[in-house]
Amino acid sequence: MSKAISGNQVKIVDVTHNSSKIYVRAVKGKIETLRRYTGLVFLALFSLLPWVTYQGQQAILLDFVAQRFHLFGLTLWPQDLTLLAWLFIVSAFALFFVTALWGRVWCGFMCPQTVFTFLFVWVEEKIEGARNKRIHLDAQPWSIDKVVKKVSKHGAWTVISLITAFTFVGYFTPIRPFFVEIVSFELTFWPVLFVLFFALCTYGNAGWMREVMCTHMCPYSRFQSSMFDNDTLTVTYDKQRGEGRGPRPKKLSKAEYQQKGLGDCIDCNLCVQVCPTGIDIRNGLQYECINCGACVDACNGVMSNMGYEKGLIAFTSENALKGKKTSLLRPKVIGYLLVLIVMVSALVLDVVMREPLDIDVIRDRTSLYRETINGDIENVYTLVIMNKTQHEQRVKISIQGLTDGRIQGLTNVVVPISQLIKHPISVAVSEDYVQAGTTPFSIIVSNEDGEGSRAESTFISPF
Repeated sequence: MSKAISGNQVKIVDVTHNSSKIYVRAVKGKIETLRRYTGLVFLALFSLLPWVTYQGQQAILLDFVAQRFHLFGLTLWPQDLTLLAWLFIVSAFALFFVTALWGRVWCGFMCPQTVFTFLFVWVEEKIEGARNKRIHLDAQPWSIDKVVKKVSKHGAWTVISLITAFTFVGYFTPIRPFFVEIVSFELTFWPVLFVLFFALCTYGNAGWMREVMCTHMCPYSRFQSSMFDNDTLTVTYDKQRGEGRGPRPKKLSKAEYQQKGLGDCIDCNLCVQVCPTGIDIRNGLQYECINCGACVDACNGVMSNMGYEKGLIAFTSENALKGKKTSLLRPKVIGYLLVLIVMVSALVLDVVMREPLDIDVIRDRTSLYRETINGDIENVYTLVIMNKTQHEQRVKISIQGLTDGRIQGLTNVVVPISQLIKHPISVAVSEDYVQAGTTPFSIIVSNEDGEGSRAESTFISPF
């Protein structure tokens, strides 16, 4: 409750009910500490990884313009999209596996939306004060103090959003030259546009939309319960122990308040006030719950102050609440684990069997064939040779399957690191060995270690 002053009248305003805004209360505890450090680790990784160099180039660079991805020495081209598909599949089944065991912990501890939301709430708290002060501030008429605090808060949010957007764009363009362009004010249109766009997304999602992203826009919240069972560890309220709710003096013994029909829940409402999505966990499992554990720490603090046993709200399973043993290894979990192992094996196998060189053959479209002064028949080709490694490769070009076939042009070329070159050649066959019509053959490129790739093509001669 807060007071809004208008003229000579004082009006009582219940901000928590008349406004859809959720004022998240700060909480301390073991889970909150773990969640904060987890968020800091992921923020640090997100911020530092674009600056890491590996084998002389940016370790992670998703270069859509050049149509290649660099991932710690592994260069992926459009031909390697199966690797990305395997990676996404592995990530999905890893999420399913973790969800079956510990519920929606990804959302509560590692999801970027959650991490940045808690970061923005922390900034808001440092500038505008604790929960009650923020409620009171919003209910007050505009003043210099209110303007200063609001401008400071949104200014800090904007700075964080711009830094986040710059870092994110740095995953898709070389970040060091990009940083030089920023400090020298030599930015081009598209980088500026993307930085502003992603800054707006961060500012809007973490500053304004917050729980709306989790409860209305995130598809995971809609189907994650299908992976739960009675052994899944989720944030759960022990209804049998807690009901009925109600305040009572601290000095009241357990037997005394139980005689009054009261459970351990003192109905302090702190579990609701600390929840980033604004739900009441005492109403049972809800899809809006992101398993951040804030209500667990809040409730444990209250139980300690009252001298009660902790765990009224806890990470536990339905079977544990019923006095049954919680089983971690169960058919659903084993199934997810087996599929995950198969998918990881497929990903590793695909990476191991990946050829260091790739070749594509483009026939000359201006003429099917030509006759030389020696009577030979020639076909002209352009070889697109792709180096998928992080070192320069010297390759040799050869052909196979064409009787008396000879390559006219350079057969030894150098392909730079993670680059492709276009190399024209002509293949000639003497008139004594020419076969009328179309003859299939292979063009092979191989490096000094004997590793290489081949492409099939056709040799066309007069009918």
